[in-house]
Amino acid sequence: MHKGIHLTLLVGPVVPVPVPRAVLDALTEVEVTHNTDVPSAFKLKFNLSNRSPLQTIFLVAAGQTPMLRVIIIVTIDGTPQVLMDGLMTRNQIAPGSQPGQSTLTVFGDDLTKAMKLIDFSGFPFPAMPVEARILLIIAKYAAFGMIPMVIPTLFTDVPIPVERIPAQKGHDLAYVQELARLAGYVFYIDPGPAPGTNIAYWGPEIKVGPPQPALNMDMDAHTNVESLTFSFNTADTTIPIVLIQNQLTKFPIPLPIPNLNPLQPPLGIIPAPVTNVTVLRETAKLPPMEAISRGVAEASRSADAVEGEGSLDVVRYGRILKARQLVGVRGVGMAYNGLYFVKKVTSTLKQGEFKQSFTLTRNGLVSITPRVPV
Repeated sequence: MHKGIHLTLLVGPVVPVPVPRAVLDALTEVEVTHNTDVPSAFKLKFNLSNRSPLQTIFLVAAGQTPMLRVIIIVTIDGTPQVLMDGLMTRNQIAPGSQPGQSTLTVFGDDLTKAMKLIDFSGFPFPAMPVEARILLIIAKYAAFGMIPMVIPTLFTDVPIPVERIPAQKGHDLAYVQELARLAGYVFYIDPGPAPGTNIAYWGPEIKVGPPQPALNMDMDAHTNVESLTFSFNTADTTIPIVLIQNQLTKFPIPLPIPNLNPLQPPLGIIPAPVTNVTVLRETAKLPPMEAISRGVAEASRSADAVEGEGSLDVVRYGRILKARQLVGVRGVGMAYNGLYFVKKVTSTLKQGEFKQSFTLTRNGLVSITPRVPV
């Protein structure tokens, strides 16, 4: 690793411990992907001799321990940051480039993997609003250091037991994600801030807050990205129309939902033109406010027509670029300069280098801010 970057690897069941020095010496590559659309994942590559006992240790541990936990910590200039906290899912061994050598690759997912192990279908939640159900489910995983951060919905519905008792469908992750989808929310697990702890977030996708240091392109000595390209796609932009049923006439009333979300303000002055109309017919059976919430969620998902892809060297950038936060972009022209939401980041660590590839999104052209924060 770079002299200012240090890697710490902890492995073990439930409560991991630092790995021996021999394991770190055999580690050749670490890859961690944070994606807003799917659970985060990691990959570890080890270069081992065919007679190395480490191969047996990893294979036996993975076979005997159903939940082998892996924590990856990166320390930059003395500041530790938890890059990944997850569970090992599978191993793969391939012949190496030299005789007597092999490559052991360990794959894993974040701690949402633990929420998919047991099917709790039918578990009742009498007189419990959605927020209480989420808190109860997350409490099962306190041993993994999960700290719940649950944002209440705008219109809380407390079911009356004599009328209906909500029951879980599927495993915990599927049920929590379904409740989030119905509320127009998201659910994810963010590792840290301290090693061994995780924030289990259930709430609206937030695209506001202080931006990360700007990504600079074609700015001579201030350039801190290796590549950066943008595209403007209007083929998938849509305006949803929810159907609200009149209680007296039972006639559905169509209501178009614009993309107006205070937690996802426009980042561009010129929005993408709407090219599709989607009618959400199932909303006719829902209360009006719940139907509108689904329409707002659908509108926000289709609004990001501007997408940027690039890569950077962490040493030159000076910090780790994080997903689910804003970042500024400079030096790419008036149409694409400005603030973006970081949708995906893949971090790759090898001996002597730490690089990241990323995907940025925005809902329009031309920055809403006259100056991009450095």
